[in-house]
Amino acid sequence: MPRDFHRSQRVEEQILRLLAELIRREVKDPRVGPVTITAVELSRDLSHAKVYFLPFDAKRSSAEVGAALGSAAGFLRIHLKKHLKMRSAPELQFVPDESIDRAARLSALINAAVRSDAARAGSAPGEAGHAAEDDAGDEPPP
Repeated sequence: MPRDFHRSQRVEEQILRLLAELIRREVKDPRVGPVTITAVELSRDLSHAKVYFLPFDAKRSSAEVGAALGSAAGFLRIHLKKHLKMRSAPELQFVPDESIDRAARLSALINAAVRSDAARAGSAPGEAGHAAEDDAGDEPPP
């Protein structure tokens, strides 16, 4: 049975693990601080990699951490090449991961919609009940 797991996906996972470890142990730039590597997207020819990250420290801006990681990209690329035993390592582009912020905004919107629906549903039966009582008084008895 053939595998549905392409080489680029395996390399992406390996790059993710290695970068997380290298940044934690080897990068000495104080602007980086603790950072979480959330995903790696590798081009088909394995020459470019987008590395998505989240600063662990809320005091540091994503732009500052991204600039620091960008300046360390050459250093990290050399180490990736050694560890992955590849002919050439991909060029690294560090991109702030905004998916968690986006998910929080969507969750807040969903919660607000559910609350407004619940408020309408709670007031609708009461209004409908009063309308039915008013209409019953206007009709002549059979």
